[in-house]
Amino acid sequence: MLIKPKLRLLLILVALFLPPVSWSAEITKTNISTSITIPIRSVHDRIIVPAKVNGSKPLSFLLDTGYGITTIHPDLVESLGLTQAGRMTIIGIAAKEQATTYRDAVFDFGGVSYKPKRVASLPSDASTPSSRRAGILGAGFFRRFVVEIDSAKNLLRLHEPQSFNYKGNGEIIALQFDKDTPIIDATITTTQKTEVRGRFEVDTGCDDQLCLTPDFVATNHLLGAETSAGTKNGVGGSARIQRGTLPQLRLGRFAIEKPPVNFFMEGLPAENGLAGHIGMATLRNYKVIFDYSRKQMILEMY
Repeated sequence: MLIKPKLRLLLILVALFLPPVSWSAEITKTNISTSITIPIRSVHDRIIVPAKVNGSKPLSFLLDTGYGITTIHPDLVESLGLTQAGRMTIIGIAAKEQATTYRDAVFDFGGVSYKPKRVASLPSDASTPSSRRAGILGAGFFRRFVVEIDSAKNLLRLHEPQSFNYKGNGEIIALQFDKDTPIIDATITTTQKTEVRGRFEVDTGCDDQLCLTPDFVATNHLLGAETSAGTKNGVGGSARIQRGTLPQLRLGRFAIEKPPVNFFMEGLPAENGLAGHIGMATLRNYKVIFDYSRKQMILEMY
């Protein structure tokens, strides 16, 4: 089976340096049938969420809209009693990786459960200790709940979609889904002061602000003189990039001035045909609500 649950996985090596997480704060049950509040950690602008799996102790999971499937660390498969269910091909930034899939994983968030049909286990994740990251909460998690990320308070709120009713004054941005990852329309301002509109994946698993595809960079002549060479590592290898800034990124009525940008020279930080992706370093400036059931993302300014 060929699937693209996470086309990028740009910063998978960053997790090697994440400190072990000990979860001592209590989960708050506002109303078990309506919502639940969970303490989270932000490490290098990546959201780490505690969850029990099949009665385990609390484990640490990366919250990632850019992943099309939830994953479990290879070292935990046997102890969690998972049943093998097949294999799939995961396409990274430079090559492919074969992953084994499993069933019978039940995630528990303080009494609220999430039961994905399958989870994947990537061999390359074995290089990251399971105590630092037990896996990734991907697209199925966001379909199960309305997910509210409050970075300022280090809290995650999970709402039941059928009872969720937004009454705030935040900016409501339409979500599109070509596959499993959310896509929005956004506008950048180039160094020539022209505005370019594009379709961007929203990627909470990326700790950068903005990553642009080679085609989008070349077509719109986005490379300026003040850039520096670098690489991004992920599944399949590494890709050459140039690091720089752009004058502005606009999400609805909100404008981010001089966002840092990774201009990809090769590889793909997003699906073919898209401009790139917007990472958590941008979204942390807002309270963010992902409501997949209504195909909307809501941004509230702090």
